[in-house]
Amino acid sequence: MATKRRKGIFLADEARKKRDESWLGKLLAGDHEAFAEFVDKYKEMVFLCCRTLGLREDEIEDVASETFMAAYKGIRRYRGWAELGTWLWRIAYRQGVNYLRKNRRENQLLAEQDGQLANSRNIQASAGLESKEQAELVWEAVERLPRLWAMATVLFYREGKEVKEIAKIMRVRQNTAKTYLFRGRKRLKELLGGIVGEDIDVSRKAREV
Repeated sequence: MATKRRKGIFLADEARKKRDESWLGKLLAGDHEAFAEFVDKYKEMVFLCCRTLGLREDEIEDVASETFMAAYKGIRRYRGWAELGTWLWRIAYRQGVNYLRKNRRENQLLAEQDGQLANSRNIQASAGLESKEQAELVWEAVERLPRLWAMATVLFYREGKEVKEIAKIMRVRQNTAKTYLFRGRKRLKELLGGIVGEDIDVSRKAREV
């Protein structure tokens, strides 16, 4: 019985792999339907990138459109050096940063954001919050970080990217990416007090939120 189940799982995995390869082949060939699926699959990821960079809601649609336009033009040059999502993250990040520079707002990339946490008065009393509530508070605090620190934090904890992938996406050295993460973690601990541990484990749980 167990052997049949394993065989069924293997066959299902093989079928899914073939479907994915077929879809990717169509995508790389410029198939419009495949690209529409690509946009639908990754649009929320692109929106997340834009929001993390501090773009306003009315700007996000424009930058997202520019991102997918650039992806469409460059998709045939995709050679699999990274996962497709990581490749698109790199494009979205570049488009977002270029937009900020074009509008002379690149200074906000290293500036801490104004405003207080909604629950800042009760942070020390919040250590007993449920994991989902903790996660929401953590991500609210992430939004207060300088944008480069926030981006590294989102990519590492929420998206599960390795440091070398973060460095490629942000076009910085790995040591620089590590510095952004270190400073982001340090500032989050200052903002959140005892609500998170030394390794900010709640941030990893936040991927499920």
